[in-house]
Amino acid sequence: MPGSTFGTLFAVTNFGESHGPAIGCVIDGCPPGLSLSEADIQIDLNRRRPGTSRHVTQRQEADQVEILSGVFEGQTTGTPIALLIRNTDQRSKDYANILDTFRPGHADYTYWHKYGLRDPRGGGRSSARLTAPMVAAGAVAKKWLHQHYGTVIRGYMAALGELPIHFEAWEHVECNAFFAPIADVSSLENYMDQLRKAGDSCGAKINIVADQVPVGLGTPLFDKLDAQIAYAMMGINAVKGVEIGAGFGSVVQQGSTHGDEITPEGFRSNNAGGVLGGISTGQPITVSIAIKPTSSIRSPRHSIDRAGNPVIVETFGRHDPCVGIRATPIAEAMLALVLMEQALWQRAQCADVQVSQLFTTSSSNNKTV
Repeated sequence: MPGSTFGTLFAVTNFGESHGPAIGCVIDGCPPGLSLSEADIQIDLNRRRPGTSRHVTQRQEADQVEILSGVFEGQTTGTPIALLIRNTDQRSKDYANILDTFRPGHADYTYWHKYGLRDPRGGGRSSARLTAPMVAAGAVAKKWLHQHYGTVIRGYMAALGELPIHFEAWEHVECNAFFAPIADVSSLENYMDQLRKAGDSCGAKINIVADQVPVGLGTPLFDKLDAQIAYAMMGINAVKGVEIGAGFGSVVQQGSTHGDEITPEGFRSNNAGGVLGGISTGQPITVSIAIKPTSSIRSPRHSIDRAGNPVIVETFGRHDPCVGIRATPIAEAMLALVLMEQALWQRAQCADVQVSQLFTTSSSNNKTV
């Protein structure tokens, strides 16, 4: 189906359904010679997988990845890499009561109108379970980018519902179920406990940062780096907004503030989010995404059935009360896929371009591809 492949030079084709036998992807275009094992990929899959705390869906999936092709004796061969993740804990009977109805805020209504039928089991092709193969592909891109440029991509939760989360330190992010950069997450846990008891859901804000990105990635006009990043982030389930750098905050800034001044030591600020004119500046790429509340909730909601009759919809399957809790590794992966694609484009077109190093310190990464 159209829309199942992301990228061109590093093309990732996603397949499967939430309650099918398996999900996975095929990566076409990964350069040869990259040291790669299933363990390299499993790290990020474990960060995303369900059932890891009481605050997420209790569906128990190991999300164990299998490399079926494209790797020989521990190295990529340059041929398509097929990655498979088997579904082992489907419970399709939970969706029997919504077979003929449409969940408010869900893709049920639009899928039925577009295709004339839909798979209600876990949302089928519209399920956030399909982000797992993208996380797997993103892990491959992360490793290649880090080996070639030292690029590090990481993210954190910046807000849970109406609760802002003020950044304390990166060291806290991997120590709690929320990917929150704070030492004490008790307020977040209490908030989710109350929400779950109410049978409701909430949204979240996720921030992603890519450090050590080389100068020169991105192509005007319509393949601008920030345009491709926004495209990728909007492809993540439940994402309703994307900001690069200052984002919507730039509306109230003046030019004398927003424009990042340049000195021999580097940029003085980063309102641009590491992108100018659609091309990376060498500064950190900073991205924020807004994630809407989960649409599958226990609370009764008004809707209609396929005959147009009014109905009350209640969803009893296992769902994330906040999709954003597991979204950080997904957003990291999509940013990695964009940077990987753009790095290969840059290498193909501008590999011979040489310019002098302008900055006298390492405060900004002025390395060109």
